[in-house]
Amino acid sequence: MRVTRLQQAPPYQPPSHHGVGALRLQGHEAGPTARFWTGLSYYLPGGAADAAPTAEETVYVLLDGEVVVTADGHEETLRPYDSVHLTKGQVRSVENRSKRPATLLVTIALPHGED
Repeated sequence: MRVTRLQQAPPYQPPSHHGVGALRLQGHEAGPTARFWTGLSYYLPGGAADAAPTAEETVYVLLDGEVVVTADGHEETLRPYDSVHLTKGQVRSVENRSKRPATLLVTIALPHGED
């Protein structure tokens, strides 16, 4: 068993994100995983992930606040404990249009052969 305490979770900068703070909870620099990695993203008001294809299969779970996820031209507003599944290569964007921060749990599959 490997525990990552929030205070020790390594920060990382996701590409094409602005107004977003991100921590790695499991996988990559937080320690090896076999099939996925998990991160925690804090979206400030106005923070966003620009439209881009997902590198691998992705799941978002909103823990606090509100974000708008757009994929394939369709917008969905996520509120606490809502989740969304995105397939590999699906073009998506994420935006916090609210006046308060939002916390998003992110799980992304690893490419075959990566740990």
